[in-house]
Amino acid sequence: MTTSPPPVLRDERLASGIARLALRYRGRFSPETIQRLVTDSYERLAEHARIRTHLVVLAEHPATERLDALAHIEGAPGCGLPRVLFVCGHNAGRSQMAAALLAHRAGGHVVVSSAGTLRPAEVEPDVTQVLTEAGVDLTDAFPEPLTDEVVQAADIVITMGCGDARPVQPGRRCPDRPVTAPEGAPIAVARGIRDEIDAHIAELLVSLPST
Repeated sequence: MTTSPPPVLRDERLASGIARLALRYRGRFSPETIQRLVTDSYERLAEHARIRTHLVVLAEHPATERLDALAHIEGAPGCGLPRVLFVCGHNAGRSQMAAALLAHRAGGHVVVSSAGTLRPAEVEPDVTQVLTEAGVDLTDAFPEPLTDEVVQAADIVITMGCGDARPVQPGRRCPDRPVTAPEGAPIAVARGIRDEIDAHIAELLVSLPST
């Protein structure tokens, strides 16, 4: 059973988020574009969410990522950092680990995103734990659905064993790095998966263009 805010309150909160983003992207995107992306992001998150109380607030994050991606595609000034997207099934384990580890190691010199090709789920508690042990904070992370804007803006799309659901972009680096999923694994196994992914991240950083 899902829990949703009353429609009036939901619409008011969506309107507040749309207004904030309209101010942030004033002169670049129309209010209609911003409203479309915020509303679509909310609906994607709400489709399979068990609890919807905070989805209005959460929807602002993927909407912002999508607007930044559109700005990058259109060549906006200041959008020249390398962009890396990690993709797996539910965006609850491997891709969350990889994105968090790259963001931690890159220190703001890479734009990092992660997304899932299947219905969203909760981030695995063991994933949060093993990253915390490594000094990486994943407290506010939540699974996000894959969107066209973020895929098109990525310079590198790294899939982590999602098979035929791979989003292939012509002319882009799209390697597959199959890694065992940590869902339901003992904590010792999850630590090993973290370390394996971190080794891939170290190799990736060496290959990224300097900024």
